[in-house]
Amino acid sequence: MRVSRMNCAPMSEDVSEDAFLGGRLLLRQLKSGHRAGHDAMLLAAATRARHRDRVADLGAGVGAAGLALAKRVAGIGLVMVEIDAQLAALAEANAAANAISADVIVLDVESSAEAFAAAGLPPDSVDVVLMNPPFNDSRRHRASPDRAREVAHIASATTLQSWIHAARRILKSGGELTLIWRADGIAEVLAALDRGFGSLEILPVHADVTAVAGRILVRAVKGGRARRASMPLSCSMTSLACLIKRYRRA
Repeated sequence: MRVSRMNCAPMSEDVSEDAFLGGRLLLRQLKSGHRAGHDAMLLAAATRARHRDRVADLGAGVGAAGLALAKRVAGIGLVMVEIDAQLAALAEANAAANAISADVIVLDVESSAEAFAAAGLPPDSVDVVLMNPPFNDSRRHRASPDRAREVAHIASATTLQSWIHAARRILKSGGELTLIWRADGIAEVLAALDRGFGSLEILPVHADVTAVAGRILVRAVKGGRARRASMPLSCSMTSLACLIKRYRRA
């Protein structure tokens, strides 16, 4: 069942169709504004989920991360939450085109608990959350004149805390959150996860072995108590190419 009625997807001349995961996932996305890329695939590759888990992709855009995860883990109950109705329509179309069952909700991630519950995401109802929040600091980055790109990229002072709060609310006890963020913002992430999350695993992502990390992937368990650790992935995960090997083995 679809949770919300989508507006019509953009006309074909406004969108491109792009291949991900070696062609296993085809996504239609707007030619202008925010476009899915490496960050979404990194996030999907780092997210743990099992058959029959209910998984929420917050700020899903056209569905790149959530649908990539669904390609790797069959039988998840995927819910994609996106504030932009046009992108949500594309996410719904992309799910159908890739033969993936998914519900799509048009909703601001910073909405109230009541709004989430009305949309089918009440407290303690989800096993896994993945998210790629806007993470560019407005004080250090010039906002794009493209409003959709600005919303997707520029964070306010409360964005990270609000998104993590939303994830904490809908996750079951013991449920897992995976997120991607700027590597230089690790202190912000740790502070935001301090309330309600534990058992953190952190993976710096480097473009190559000589480069400073540009991103971090973080996993955290609601109510977890284990010590912080490096993320135990199956190879030396310093590049997108290595992460994508997980999909080829799946």
